[in-house]
Amino acid sequence: MRLLTLPAIAIVLALMVAPMAMLLRYSLNIYTPTELMVEAFTLQNYVQVFADPYFRGVLAVTLQVSVVTTLIALLVGLPAGYTLARMSRRWKMWLTLATILPLMVGNVVRSAGWLALLGNSGLFNAVAQWSGLVREPMQLMFNQPAVVGVMVTIVLPLMVMTLASVIEGIPRNVEEAAANLGARPFTAFRRVVLPQAMPGVIAGMSLVFILCMNAYATPVLIGGPRFKMMTPEIYQQFVGLNNWPFGAALAFILLITTLIAVLGASAILQRAISNKR
Repeated sequence: MRLLTLPAIAIVLALMVAPMAMLLRYSLNIYTPTELMVEAFTLQNYVQVFADPYFRGVLAVTLQVSVVTTLIALLVGLPAGYTLARMSRRWKMWLTLATILPLMVGNVVRSAGWLALLGNSGLFNAVAQWSGLVREPMQLMFNQPAVVGVMVTIVLPLMVMTLASVIEGIPRNVEEAAANLGARPFTAFRRVVLPQAMPGVIAGMSLVFILCMNAYATPVLIGGPRFKMMTPEIYQQFVGLNNWPFGAALAFILLITTLIAVLGASAILQRAISNKR
């Protein structure tokens, strides 16, 4: 049986581990304007990231946007996922299809679609001016709330489907038993359903947080050139400045930060579940 896993292991090593190891090696090199990348073995690029207030700010904004987006997606996704899981089969198929339909469109297209809604000449401003609510177009884009709002719409289907799949496996009779013992619907959900659905909560939050930390299209299109997050900054270092060593260091800092945040949050939630039990 172990021999059957060798092809999969070989593919993972070739397509993921080997490129990451090469990128790690690049991050230890030195960039020069003339030679672009000089062979070395130094942590200078990593030190520069944390020593520069600009890049510390970019990392902080990326974390802030990702955390806020994940929490909003969780708060909206929980009731939606519960409703989808408890819905009758007649309507569940159609609602599931409506939930996953946005995933069939790329993030770039969806973010570009929001440009037509949030722009100065977009639908929202046109309706607001036509109705007399405002005289001048409102600045709905190129700020952090706009980026968070659009990112929530992009990752929400993933959160809903993850939560729904877990809640669907929780027997209905546990809620009925809680109701028979005098628990109100919200209390039954909070004390009975939610603890059992916590693996789905952790999985959904982890998935959404990772996608937000590595988002590119939405920060660029909705946030504009002045709104900086890590992934567009990494792209700029690689493509715009040809600074591969520094870009590789930024990529690994983003990777390590994401892993620490996901593992830390998962450990805290799992400990909270254990304490309640």
